[in-house]
Parts: sequence; C-alpha cells; structure tokens
Amino acid sequence: MPAAQAADGAVYDPVPTEPVASKLGLVLSEYARFPQSFTQPPLEDQRLNRIARINTIMELPDGSGRRAVPDLNGNLYLVENGVPHVYLDVRATFGAPFFSGKGLGQGFGYVTFHPDFKRNGVFYTIHTEDPLLTGAVPDYAQPNVQYHGVINEWTATDPAAGTFSGTHREILRIGFGGRIHGIQEINFNPYAKRGDADYGLLYLAVGDGGVGVGNTDPQNLAIPHGKLLRIDPRGTNAPNGKYGIPVGNPFVGQAGKRGEIYAYGFRDPHRFSWDKATGALYLGHIGEHAVESIYEVRPGDNFGWSDREGRYVFDRTPATPCDRLFPLPADDAGYQYPVAEYDHNPAPGWNCTSDVGVAVAGGFVYRGSAIPALKGKYIFGDLVSGWVFYTEASEMKRGQAPATIHRLNLFTAPGTPIRMQDISGPGSVGDPNRVDLRFGTDRSGELYILAKANGRIWKVTGTRTFAAGPVGTTRGKDTLRPTNWRPVTPSKWQFTGREVILAEAGVERPGPRRPFEYAILTAGPVLSSVEIKANVRLDTPVEITNRDVIIVFGYRSDTEFYYAHVSTDNTILPHNGIFKVNNADRERLDYQWNGRSRGANPAITDSDYHQVRVKHLPATGEIAVYLDGSKDPLMTARDTTFGSGRVGFGSFDNVGRTNSFQVTGTPAA
Repeated sequence: MPAAQAADGAVYDPVPTEPVASKLGLVLSEYARFPQSFTQPPLEDQRLNRIARINTIMELPDGSGRRAVPDLNGNLYLVENGVPHVYLDVRATFGAPFFSGKGLGQGFGYVTFHPDFKRNGVFYTIHTEDPLLTGAVPDYAQPNVQYHGVINEWTATDPAAGTFSGTHREILRIGFGGRIHGIQEINFNPYAKRGDADYGLLYLAVGDGGVGVGNTDPQNLAIPHGKLLRIDPRGTNAPNGKYGIPVGNPFVGQAGKRGEIYAYGFRDPHRFSWDKATGALYLGHIGEHAVESIYEVRPGDNFGWSDREGRYVFDRTPATPCDRLFPLPADDAGYQYPVAEYDHNPAPGWNCTSDVGVAVAGGFVYRGSAIPALKGKYIFGDLVSGWVFYTEASEMKRGQAPATIHRLNLFTAPGTPIRMQDISGPGSVGDPNRVDLRFGTDRSGELYILAKANGRIWKVTGTRTFAAGPVGTTRGKDTLRPTNWRPVTPSKWQFTGREVILAEAGVERPGPRRPFEYAILTAGPVLSSVEIKANVRLDTPVEITNRDVIIVFGYRSDTEFYYAHVSTDNTILPHNGIFKVNNADRERLDYQWNGRSRGANPAITDSDYHQVRVKHLPATGEIAVYLDGSKDPLMTARDTTFGSGRVGFGSFDNVGRTNSFQVTGTPAA
C-alpha cells in the first residue's frame, strides 16, 4: 500500500530525542595497530581510503588467546600479545576476481571460527568477487549482478599453526544487483553448547544489495537478499548440496520460501551478537532515509524493510524525494520494530537524496568481569562519527518504547578526555573525521574498539566519571549582593539582593558573535577549577521557543570566556551547548553537537525555576552541565584555553533571572 494512502503527513524528525550524555566514560588502551593496505582495484570512493579496513576482532575458540582480525583489502591477521601477523592472504588466494575497491563493504568482509576449531581446524570467510572476472555462477542472484558475495569453508592442516596451510571449499555464492549491502557478518552463537539446537549453525547477515529501496526483495521469502540466514555449514541438504538447512528454521518446508531464512525485512543488517545472560540476539541495522536501529531478532521476524524504516511506513515511490516516512496505519500488524533507535538529523538545506553520513555500528551486551560498571549494557556506536553509545539491555523490550540511548565519554589510559576522532585521526588517510568505528570482544567478554581510519584497535580497560575531580573549597560569598555584579548594560538589569534579573532583552553588539547580555560576579578571587550552582528562570512566555539562559565561566574579558547555553529549542543551530568566545565568533565545544543540526536535548521548557550546575576542570579541560539534579549531564565538552576566570549569568535576546548563585572553586595562581 503506498505510504500516502497509509497515513497523511510525512515525518521529518522520526526520533525527536537525542542520545543522552552520560557521566560514564570508557578508558581506552591501545591494543594493536595494523599496516596500511590498499584496495583491488584502486579505490573509486574516498570513503575507502583508510589505513587498514579492519572490520572486527575476535578470539579463536581454541584456548590459545590468539585474536583474529580481517582487513577488507585481503589479509586475515592473527594477533598475539598485541602484535599482528598475516595468517592468510584471502586476496591472493582468489586472485583477479577478488575486489575491494568498488562500493562500501567490499573485499574480505568477515571471518568466524567453528566452535570446534581446536579439533577440526575449520573456519569461514566472506569475500566479494567481480562477476566479469569469474566464471562462477551464483546460487542466488538479483538482476543485473554487480558483484558476488562468496562464503568459503577453510580447513587448517594444523589448527595451532601461526600461518594457514590447508584446503578451502566454496559453500554459498550470492549475486547482488548493487555495489553495497552484501553479506556483512557471518557468525556462530558463541554461547551454544554441544548438543544445543543452535550449536555449529552459521548465521549470515545478508543485505539487500543496495536496491531494496526501490523493490520488495527484502520481503520476498523466495530469495536470500535482505535476510538473516541460518545454515548448517557441515550439512548437505541445501539446493547446491554444499551446506545444510536446519530443520528448526522458521520457513523450512514452506512452498516458495527459502529454508535458510531465519528473519527478514532488512536493508543493511550490519552486525549482530548474542547476550550471554539472556540468549537474546541483537542486530544493528543501518537505515536508508533517517532511522538507525537496534533490533532483537527471533525466528520468523519481519523487520519491515522496504515497507518500513524503523517504526514508520516507508514510501518507495514518493511524490517528492524528501517525503519518505509516514506514520503507521491504525491496522498495522506483522512487523517488529526497533528496541533502540536514533535518527540522522540532517543539516538545514540538506539534499535529501544524498548521504547524511550516519550509520549504526552494532555492538555487544557487556557480560565480562573486568569492568563492573558496564554490566548489562549494550555497547554500540555510530561508525562514521565514532560516537560510542550504550543502552541498558533490560530496557530493550520488543513491543515497548525504545530504550534510552546514552552517549559515553572516552578517556585515554592516563585519564585524558578524548573523542574517537582524537585517537583515530592521527596517521589516518582520507577523511580524518570519518572514524569507521567497529567493535569486538574476546572469549572473556571484554570489549575492543576499532578504527579503520588509522588501522588501530583499543581495548576497553576501565571506566571513569567525566568531570569527577574536585574543584576546591573556596566559596563565593554574598553572590546576590547588587554591588558584586558587573553587567554589560546596567540599565537592562535589576539587582534586588534576592534576585539577579535581566529585565530587558539584549541587543547584538559589534565584534565577534557572543551573548548579548550577561552580568559577571566580581566578588571574591578569580577561580580556576569551579563549580557553579544557579537557580534560573526564563521570564518569556512558554510559547516563545527561542528562549535563552546562559551561565558564563572562565571569563577573562568581553571577548574571552566560556558559556553554557540552555534553550527550549535545540533545532536552532547556534543554541544548546557549551561554547567558547576567544576573540572570534563563538565556537561550539560540546560533545553532543552532531556537526549538522542538533546540540544537547532541550532543557528548560517552562517558566519555573530550574537548578543548573556547571563544573569546569581546567587541568583536563572537562566541562559538564547538569540540570535539576540529574545524575547524568545535560552536556559535556573539553577545552583548555582558559585556565581561570570569573563566572556570570545572562542571555542573548530574551529575559531571565536567578535567585541563587553558589560558586565553589580554587583561586587562580
């Protein structure tokens, strides 16, 4: 049914709430780095211009402690004591047909080891081949095949050897009608025991070939495209005789339906994993128009693509290109929707037919023992920006509202706050802002984070609390005394001794763009580390969405200071966030800014008093802003430009007041 008939009114902001900033941060310690690799043929898309296109890290199930890392450009590495070496050159094995330079995700995409690898030496790989350079015929294919996704079974003569020697055989070949969304991951359920129905069964996340946006292939149960498959790689009852179809699969024996299919309705089922504690299977699904999703997958599920994207009707043939998503019809049934989701939030004026640069990187529920603070959290991220997220696995419930997504802070081992771009950019080729984030685990369930940008892997070795350090014990006195405040325009302010009131709207002033009106607290010493607690209120009517309140800190002069901006409308580009004015137009510092359109979530949305708490630790640059006693910050940032300064309260072009202003800190040297 066309979307326009299903519901009226296109949806342009499908997930209005942004991920919530968390006070929790992951400590990352570099684990391994990989040599530069190159595509075959030479890359056509600059997004493929990476140091090493490493795709995951896993521990071999043989008790050796060795880790395996595939590089899309062709090498399978084993890592021992943090040092990688080539175990198998997949690219050289298949020669000219192998290709990794056309389309995202092409090349040697993934590897997984049979749970009995220690005894049988068996493992499996995905790679892509150019159909013009191979004489092989796909077992299944879309029209106008652009590449083949090929699954091979390898048998090592000596499973304990440091380099591969043995045999391989092809078990499945699928032809795709586009250059993207092929076979993304293959894996065994690592928690299935010998004798369990799931033991030794291989799951394959098969994309729609990039063409599902315009057809119904992902809904067509006669073909494997846009499906999660489950096969017995050691069996023989498949149509090609090279693998088996498990009798427990949901569509076995049904006319016109492929018995290999476990679940369907996928565009780009990128990564999946099981929760050791519950057995739940979670899958990160990259969206087309707006929605990035985490699904809990059960046999027979339909996740909707391309009838649905996330929890919306998707129009494959829109009257206008931007009108793709529509509300669900009242009689909606038959689909499963995300247990966690976030959206793209493109910049104003975005060409809605182009790529925004947002894609979910699926992860893992942490069930390791080394980091108790992460227990039960599903850790995942955005592969482009490098943001790292978590949700509570206990909140990811089918049929309920999506779980809250929290954005994790990151720290180096010595404790320096960082973003992924800070550690993935150095040494990168291509776009240093594109992290190409991936996740992995070892047999103990400990977490690893990978970046293709510079071909490095970090292990999560602990957690820290953002801006948790002490600020000092010097307290401000008489902070509401009228004579202790210096406003920009005295005639616009009222000081009653109980309240500091901006009574008239500010007016933009010459020079760099900065807050129009503020008043600085002049009593007491200049402070370095500081914590500010203020009860503030907006005096403008609720109906006015462009409303302001700011807290100033690190103030040196009218053109040198920080400020935290709290607004009712975070869709206004310059608003919500932490900013710096440094003799130039204000610069956004906050980690919540998505680089396009959104800052932190809306904060003060009424005319009541609210407690705002700002903490600044100049030694590390950590800045955290809290609202109304929340345990997690509204926004966070890091900057070390101003190591000391005064504090204040103000606005841009609206009016407000504070009836409490408490300051604690350390006097500047």
